[in-house]
Amino acid sequence: MEERYAIEMRNITKRFPGIVANDDITLQLKKGEIHALLGENGAGKSTLMSVLFGLYQPEEGSIYKDGKEVKINDPNDANALGIGMVHQHFKLVQCFSVLDNIILGVETTKHGILQKQVAREKIMELSEKYGLKIDPDALIEDITVGMQQRTEILKMLYRDNEILIFDEPTAVLTPGEITELMGIMKGLAAEGKSILFISHKLNEIMSVADRCTVLRRGKYIGTVDVKNTTKEELSKMMVGRDVQFEVEKKPAEPKDVILSVEHMTVASNLHHNNAVKDVSFKVRAGEIVCIAGIDGNGQTELVYGLSGLEPLVSGKITLSGKDLSKASIRERSTSGMSHIPEDRHKHGLVLDYSLAYNMVLQRYFEPAFSSKGFLKKKEITEYADKLIEQYDVRSGQGAVTTARSMSGGNQQKAIIARELDKNPDLLIAVQPTRGLDVGAIEYIHSQLVAHRDAGHAVLLVSLELEEVLSVSDRILVMYEGEIVGEFDPKKTTREELGMYMSGAKRMEVSA
Repeated sequence: MEERYAIEMRNITKRFPGIVANDDITLQLKKGEIHALLGENGAGKSTLMSVLFGLYQPEEGSIYKDGKEVKINDPNDANALGIGMVHQHFKLVQCFSVLDNIILGVETTKHGILQKQVAREKIMELSEKYGLKIDPDALIEDITVGMQQRTEILKMLYRDNEILIFDEPTAVLTPGEITELMGIMKGLAAEGKSILFISHKLNEIMSVADRCTVLRRGKYIGTVDVKNTTKEELSKMMVGRDVQFEVEKKPAEPKDVILSVEHMTVASNLHHNNAVKDVSFKVRAGEIVCIAGIDGNGQTELVYGLSGLEPLVSGKITLSGKDLSKASIRERSTSGMSHIPEDRHKHGLVLDYSLAYNMVLQRYFEPAFSSKGFLKKKEITEYADKLIEQYDVRSGQGAVTTARSMSGGNQQKAIIARELDKNPDLLIAVQPTRGLDVGAIEYIHSQLVAHRDAGHAVLLVSLELEEVLSVSDRILVMYEGEIVGEFDPKKTTREELGMYMSGAKRMEVSA
């Protein structure tokens, strides 16, 4: 007898200008399973899930729920069929409360009056049942990314969705929040809910998924039982070649001091106290120094202070002997500082500009790209084409592609290409591999090491302990705005770093 699937997508094809995003893909989700969808950046994973959620209409193919063909014209149809989705970039109204966001679109009313108390009771019940602790009255703009994700999950549960789609759910979470989310997903599956889980993180797939379907460049490669496979086999299916998981690098040979930070203090936007408190450290040419810590301990504000996004309360920043403490962002950029930002949408790209214009955002005024106040479009396009090829940035229409239309991972690759091509004395890289697949991570790590080996300084800020330990030459741990420890990655452990990151231990660090 033919197996009846909770969801079956048969022979789905979806095209965009210049690209076939999904090319004849079939996906089968069993009831009560966690089914991972794995693929490189731009492989078509999010597009396929957007077809299932009704955001896109396929040119070919059909969708079946419990063995019956269904037509999903929009997300309202998807919700009516019990399909919910947590998007990679959350779909929340920033100035609304958590409660208002959860009930938005399915409000309970009586005689035209909103019945918030009934909704609140149901939300708190769900929150308790699934261990999704939230403050229903907090505004979205005031809560952490992890809390926003819980809000998105509760939105699905509040609508009694049976099919739950998680699109890159861990891309913006801390290690602790990731562990918590994995537990929640297992609990939901044990209750009989069916989960589709888009990820590039092989460790997460190995730990929670039952089966895994792999896509490559829009095509279906295969579906495997996770318990019968390995990380190496999955990565080879995903990128079509063997991937090096260990970062290959020779010992660092630090030379002159490139960045000197003395007694730097930066205010907090959220609280009345300072986010960075009297921090001093140095980064030398020929080394990668990593700032490690649990998210929200001043790393963001430290980078804002260094890059000029926030003014200093006090302290001094010197780059290659030049005092940049009060310099503008452009002056820091032209003085040899590059910045791969934490938030690629807010500080990395102008989403409605073309890829070509995004590649010259900090250099458009140079003679190579402009003359007498007019941009040299031909030269800008040629320059963008060179970077697109060199860094394998995948876009439907090359240099004229709008940045907004690209996958998150390819947006990230575009920023990295732009910042590295400036050949800066100091590269500040904040979460540079967030949302990237294993092949792209391998490439970015090799680029950071190559930049170091060319005699430049790299300041890496990462929440991924694996990345911290494998890429850096020196580790500085931040806790509550202060540097509480300095470590040699070859002589420390995840456990020791964890103790300092949580504030359980600290040492006196000399600048």
